[in-house]
Amino acid sequence: MSNKAIVLDANVLIRAVLGKRVRELIVANAETVRFFAPDVAYADARKYLPALLEKRGVDSESAMTLLDAIESIVRPLELDVYAGLQTQALQRISIRDADDWPVLACAMTLACPLWTEDADFFGSGIATWTTDRVALYLAN
Repeated sequence: MSNKAIVLDANVLIRAVLGKRVRELIVANAETVRFFAPDVAYADARKYLPALLEKRGVDSESAMTLLDAIESIVRPLELDVYAGLQTQALQRISIRDADDWPVLACAMTLACPLWTEDADFFGSGIATWTTDRVALYLAN
C-alpha cells in the first residue's frame, strides 16, 4: 500500500451510495490509496441518505448496508484524532461553512488532499479534488 491518502466529505460518501462512479473509484483504488472521512461525515450521510433514498424510490435498508460496507474501506476518524486542528481549520473555512471544519482538520492532520463536491473548501490551503478530476490523483 502506498502512502497516498485522501479525506472524503459527506457528500462523496452519499454519492458512493447513490451512484456507481464514486463507489467504483473507491473500490478500484482501495489497494493503493488510504481513504478516510471524519466520523461526522458518516453521521451526516446516515442523517441525509434516508430522505434522498425515499425521493428516488430506493430501498433504504440495502443502501445503508452499502454505506456500512464503504466504511470498511473509507475509515472513519474519531474527533480525538483531528480535534487539535479545529481552531486552524475554522480560521480557514468558517467564512464559508464552519460546519465543514472536521473534513478540513482531518486533511490537515493527515497532510493529504480532500475529495468533495463542495466549493467551500477551495482556497483553504488544502488540495481539493472533485469527482470529475479525482481519478488523476488516485492514479498517480
